[in-house]
Amino acid sequence: MDFGMSGDDLEQMYQEVILEASRNPHGRERFAPDLASEQSAQAGESVVRASHEYCAAGESHQFNPTCGDEATIHAEVSDGGDGRPHTIERLVWDGHGCSISQASLSIMVDLVEGKTVDEAMRLAGLFHQLMDSRGAGLSDESVEEDLGDAVVFQGVSKYPMRIKCALLGWEGMKASVAEALARMQ
Repeated sequence: MDFGMSGDDLEQMYQEVILEASRNPHGRERFAPDLASEQSAQAGESVVRASHEYCAAGESHQFNPTCGDEATIHAEVSDGGDGRPHTIERLVWDGHGCSISQASLSIMVDLVEGKTVDEAMRLAGLFHQLMDSRGAGLSDESVEEDLGDAVVFQGVSKYPMRIKCALLGWEGMKASVAEALARMQ
């Protein structure tokens, strides 16, 4: 997706979006050490709990030893009753790392929260394809549009050592959703 810009202009836009998303991350919440702890609630800490009784919560901890990125992703998935598809009702994370991992987590939350599980997994697959492109992008521009701001990571995909940073949250989302679905069975 080139928006009629030169390569240098695109790189600048990519850097700006990644820096903004890492500085003001969406979906980031501080997890209390003990989710049921009254002390945590009294201390004013954000306590992550399932917000609906029809949701199952799943959690995944991800670590990238290459860069030191670390994230815990918490997904709440609707039960899909009455023939409705399972939906990601809430997706939050906590962690630390480089601007690429933090921005990817933030942008991922914006893309998948509220989507059906199938749609979220399709988007995760597209993001993996983008990371495998090594800077070439995806061949279908309409598919790139599905990724929204996540297309900025096309520039990151040129650097093999940074791909794990960008994929960290996506892998955690898939694992936490899988855990939530398993708890429903």
